Amino acid sequence: MIERLLPAYVSCAATRQESVPDGTLFPEEAELVARSVPKRRNDFATARACARRAMRRLGLEPVAVLHGKRGMPLWPEGIVGSLTHCEGYRAAALARSADVLSLGVDAEPHAPLPEGVGELVVSPSERERFTGPRAGEAGGIHWDRVLFSAKESVFKVWYPLTLTELDFEEADVAFHRDDDREGGRAAQGTFTARLLRTDPALPPVLDGRWRIEDGIVATAVLLRPDRPEAGGVQEP
Repeated sequence: MIERLLPAYVSCAATRQESVPDGTLFPEEAELVARSVPKRRNDFATARACARRAMRRLGLEPVAVLHGKRGMPLWPEGIVGSLTHCEGYRAAALARSADVLSLGVDAEPHAPLPEGVGELVVSPSERERFTGPRAGEAGGIHWDRVLFSAKESVFKVWYPLTLTELDFEEADVAFHRDDDREGGRAAQGTFTARLLRTDPALPPVLDGRWRIEDGIVATAVLLRPDRPEAGGVQEP
């Protein structure tokens, strides 16, 4: 599903498997999660299995993917990318830095946000754009969850370029829905994220795409190095 949101020069790989065979991780990766609970180890391992499939599609030899602050994946020289995992879906998206400056993908279960979380994620101006309780389900779509995912993708683009935090209220997101061309099998569209906190490394507005299919919400934001004045991707 992630591959539907990004252009062809981004290498994507995904799985719905909840675990991968023992030995999938490089020793240095395994050390990072040696004391983690089984779920955390599975999330870590399955996402990296996807990353190595994406590396092969770029013609790269698979390598260990360690992480820095805030869990930021550390990619090989000349590569940018993003990982995501939720119950029922794991994915990786990688590209060459000559084509992509920064990249963020996120996947979430298509369900309302837990009680209390929406108040932290949805700003008053965003809430006014939605209908339904707690800026939640409208037209069969849990917009609060789509919003959460979109802001996660925005953060994944922001953080590697700035190495600073971006809070949920520091991005204002508006959604646009595509015409239904799949007979209700999936819903998708675009979004714009206006950054309320600016940084010279990024444009003030980022564009992204979203899709809902088989109970999963996926979002993606891509910033090209040759378009610093207007970031994002509108057409996969």
